[in-house]
Amino acid sequence: MTTKSNLADAVVVERTLNAPVPRVWRALTDVDQMRQWYFDLKAFKPEVGFEFEFLVEHEGNRYHHLCKVTDVVPQEKIAYTWRYKGEPGDSLVTIELAPEGDKTRLKLTHAGMETFPKTPAYARKNFETGWTQIVDSELRQFVEQKNKT
Repeated sequence: MTTKSNLADAVVVERTLNAPVPRVWRALTDVDQMRQWYFDLKAFKPEVGFEFEFLVEHEGNRYHHLCKVTDVVPQEKIAYTWRYKGEPGDSLVTIELAPEGDKTRLKLTHAGMETFPKTPAYARKNFETGWTQIVDSELRQFVEQKNKT
């Protein structure tokens, strides 16, 4: 039963992007492209077991993210754990892609946030706002702008 309640608490962002699946997949898995719209990653490989990390500064706080790729289905799905160095909790980010003609249906699910500290910094609404901005602004702008060139 835990799984159902975890999924019920998950943040889910679904969007249709005006770009083909291969372009969106590259944006999600090519470290050079990821640095342009996502986070400043030192390294990233879409391989199960690959570990990556990045720092984010927000409102004067530094968040050291530690992630590990758990699932890869090329051009369909990538998933990775998402946790914070020195903090309890472990969550999972899953991104699924499906073609809709020459467009891409993206579904991002972030589950397990309830395992993080019960502080305002880790409030669910912050993850909702963050993922919505990342998908609607950064990723959309990156893949759709590249679509026009």
